[in-house]
Amino acid sequence: MSKLIVITGVTRGLGRALTEHLINSGHTIIGCARNTAAIDELGGRFGAPHLFQTVDVADDDAVKNFARHALESYGAPDLLVNNAALINQPKPLWTISAAEFDALVGVNISGNANLIRHFVPAMIARKRGVIVNFSSAWGRNRTDANLAPYCASKWAVEGLTQALAQELPAGMAAVTLNPTDTDTDMLRTCWPADANAFPIPAEWVLSAAPFILKLSAKDNGKSLTVG
Repeated sequence: MSKLIVITGVTRGLGRALTEHLINSGHTIIGCARNTAAIDELGGRFGAPHLFQTVDVADDDAVKNFARHALESYGAPDLLVNNAALINQPKPLWTISAAEFDALVGVNISGNANLIRHFVPAMIARKRGVIVNFSSAWGRNRTDANLAPYCASKWAVEGLTQALAQELPAGMAAVTLNPTDTDTDMLRTCWPADANAFPIPAEWVLSAAPFILKLSAKDNGKSLTVG
């Protein structure tokens, strides 16, 4: 059955691969990202019924306007996938500027909360739907030197999602999803010499998309991994 799916960070990496795969599988995508040129390219390639808009998820007003338009035009989504994220340039925490730290937190933590704030009430009104917040092994059982902001943000996503799961009505679910190591620009920021040892997004999505589509209320509160 076709689903209506909201995805953030649709112009590159895992978000782009997931968007293209789900569209080709017959689902309708409402997507956003900050890169206007890439959003325009997606919109030109995949027209109606799909919707792509330039949105900075860290900007609550921008997310509010995006959600209002989407909800008025399509109704509540079946899936909300918070994929958009930044990673810091690897270096000791005390050398990272407040501006870089705040920008990362704005996308990786506040961005998730902004999408939840403006889409989830409509999902709650229907008492169904699944929220998927992308996490990381660096947000669960490990951390790493020189990636403190990123690690902190993903640990925060885990906590935010666990609390949200307890607030949702029966019939809904909020989960975190660790996509495992995949050869993306973000991974190349950390491990430029080793990234090509891992699957590319187009390979990852072959198992990830069916996994995400099968998520349901029984998965509420789980910390999941796919890859």
